[in-house]
Amino acid sequence: MSFDRKIKIAPSILSADFANFGQEIQAIEAQGADWVHVDVMDGHFVPNLTFGPQAVKAFRPHVKTVMDVHLMIAPVDPYIDAYADAGADVLTAHFEAGPHIHRTLQAIRGAGMKAGVALNPGTPAEAVEHLLDLTDLVCVMTVNPGFGGQKFIDMTAKIRRLRSMIGDRPVHIEIDGGVDPVTAPLVAEAGADVLVAGSAVFKGGSVDTPEVYGENIRKIRSATEGTWA
Repeated sequence: MSFDRKIKIAPSILSADFANFGQEIQAIEAQGADWVHVDVMDGHFVPNLTFGPQAVKAFRPHVKTVMDVHLMIAPVDPYIDAYADAGADVLTAHFEAGPHIHRTLQAIRGAGMKAGVALNPGTPAEAVEHLLDLTDLVCVMTVNPGFGGQKFIDMTAKIRRLRSMIGDRPVHIEIDGGVDPVTAPLVAEAGADVLVAGSAVFKGGSVDTPEVYGENIRKIRSATEGTWA
């Protein structure tokens, strides 16, 4: 996967029809999704339980773009190889999930994936200042992780700080939580380039009416036009 700072829309399949994941993934990609975002939750680090490595491996044949796997689990390190085997292109671990984030990022890259680090709303940008050379993506949580459909928390100051810290490094800034046509331009203008959207993409559509997904994606993308990216 090549690096660029064009706006990328990454629908979260946590908001998809669980009975039709393969068709849902194909539908959002056909309708303009740039990445496919997979939220992995363990019921321990966050108060919800979602997909394990076998589910992610089942998704992989349907994903033709980038499979962006966000681990909201603790510990992370014992599962890195399993998600690499499942076919993740990007694997993101939370800064808050363990004491040895340097080791985690090194292990993710060592397993052949792009390495991401996620920051909860209460964690400052400075937490990753010394990780940026080990990192391919910084995920800024704009909700407290654990559930879809939450209200956006304004993290634009943190995004601007990260954008300044990253400089010319090839590191994406991803936003996860409450992204829609209203909030998308705020985070894009601040410096984000990967926008995770769940309900804002899937709301009102289905595998039988995928054009609704396309319209939702276009609304988010068009709302960011004219921002820095």
